[in-house]
Amino acid sequence: MTETDERADATVPPRPTARIRRVRHPRRGAVAAATALLLSLSAAPALAASPAAPPQNTAPRAAAPHTAADHPRGALLSVTPLAEWTAAELSEFVAANGADAAAVRHGVTTHRVTYATITPDGAPTTASALLALPDGGGAHLATVAELHGTTAHRDNAPSTGENVSVLGALLYASGGRAAVAPDYLGLGTGPGTHPYVDNRSSVSASLDALRAARPAAARHGRHLTGEVYVTGFSQGGQVAMALGEELSRGADRHWRLRALAPVAGPYDLLGEELPALFDGRIDGRSGVFYLTYFLVAQNRLHPLYADPREVFREPYAGRVEELFDNDHQDREIVGQLPATVAELLTDEWYERVRHPTGTLAEVLRLNDGVCEWAPRVPVKLHTSDGDRDVPVGNTVSCVRELAERGVRARVVNHGDAGHGATYRAAIGHNARWFARLDAPGHGRPVR
Repeated sequence: MTETDERADATVPPRPTARIRRVRHPRRGAVAAATALLLSLSAAPALAASPAAPPQNTAPRAAAPHTAADHPRGALLSVTPLAEWTAAELSEFVAANGADAAAVRHGVTTHRVTYATITPDGAPTTASALLALPDGGGAHLATVAELHGTTAHRDNAPSTGENVSVLGALLYASGGRAAVAPDYLGLGTGPGTHPYVDNRSSVSASLDALRAARPAAARHGRHLTGEVYVTGFSQGGQVAMALGEELSRGADRHWRLRALAPVAGPYDLLGEELPALFDGRIDGRSGVFYLTYFLVAQNRLHPLYADPREVFREPYAGRVEELFDNDHQDREIVGQLPATVAELLTDEWYERVRHPTGTLAEVLRLNDGVCEWAPRVPVKLHTSDGDRDVPVGNTVSCVRELAERGVRARVVNHGDAGHGATYRAAIGHNARWFARLDAPGHGRPVR
C-alpha cells in the first residue's frame, strides 16, 4: 500500500562477491547481462513480471549477535567485508542500470555493519546495514543516508542483496562520501519480521545505523564528520522525511542534517496513497501487495484483527500471515494474491480501508504526516506523473505541508517515468546536487 516499489523494475542483478578483491578491468559480461535484464523488465507492469533470481551476496553472512541487551543503541557489533569496486566498474555498472554515472569519482568498498538497536516496543535487538566507503575523498567524509524501498524478503535488503538501493549507495559513495543504507528491522541479518510502515522503528533503526557506521568507518581510517544528506526511495522516501525531522530535533549530537532529497515517497497515506488504491491511480497488483503487507505487519503491532478471515477473503486469509514472514520472495507472494483489492478484502474491510475508522485510522495517523515540520536545510523532492505505485499527489501534499510552515521545497518531476525509473533518474540528479552543496560558497546546515 505505501512504498509501492516497482518490483520488476527495482531489482539490480547481483554481482558476485565471493571474496574482497580489486578487479582492474570492468566485468563486461556481467554488466551486459545486467543491462539486458533491466531492459527486459523495464516494459513490464509493476509486480507483474517475473523478476530475476533472488539477489545473492556470497560474502560471509555473519550470524546476528545475541548480545544486544549488553550494548547501548547504535553500538557496533560486527563488520563484514562485502565487495570492492573500481571507479571504472562503477561507472559502467551505474550507466548499464539506467542511472547517470557522471558523479562517479572513486572506487568503493562495501561492508555489512551489524549493530544494537531496539524493537518497536523498545526491547533490545540487532539490525544490519550496508556501509559504502570511497577509496578517495580524504580522511574526513560527509555521509549519505540511503533509505531503501519495500522488500518482502529479508535477503533483498541492502547489506544482504543487491537491490536498487545498492545502486544509489554505490553512486553516492563514489562521489567521495560515506553511504549508509539501513536494512531496517527484520530484514538483512536482523531477527524477527519487518514492522512494515512503522515509521518510528524505521527511524530508530536508521539513526542507530548511522551511529554504528562511525566506529565501522574508523576501522578503515575514515572519520564521518556528522554532516548527513538524507534520501530514500518510496517507503524509504517516507522514512527519509521522518528521519530528517528526528535529526533536526537533535536526536544525536554528532549528526547534523545537511539536505533532504527523498524520492517518490508516500508522504500522505490518508489523503493520497490510500484513496489511490480505489480510484485507479495505483496498479491493482501493486496495491494488493502493499496493502496486504501493511495490514499483516501492523496487526503484529496493533490489534487490527483477531483472525485473518475478518479482513481477507478465502483462500487468501489462510496464507497471508505466512506469505509475509519475510522469508518469501515478492514474486511468490504476488502469485498467491489476487489482482484487485475487491477480491482481497471482505466487504466490511473493503469499506473500512476506503473510510478508515477505529484502530486502523489510528495506525494510519501514527505513520502519516511526515512532512508536517519545517526543515532548515535544502529540500528537493523527486516524483513522476507516470508513477503507478506512489502517485504524484503524495509529493504535492508534502510540498503544501512544507509551504504552510514557510519551507520552499524544490520538486523534480521526471515525467512519464515509472516508479523504479524515477529512482534511477533521481540518484544521478541527487549525486550532482550533493556535490554542488559541498562546493565552496554554500551555507552549512542550521541546527
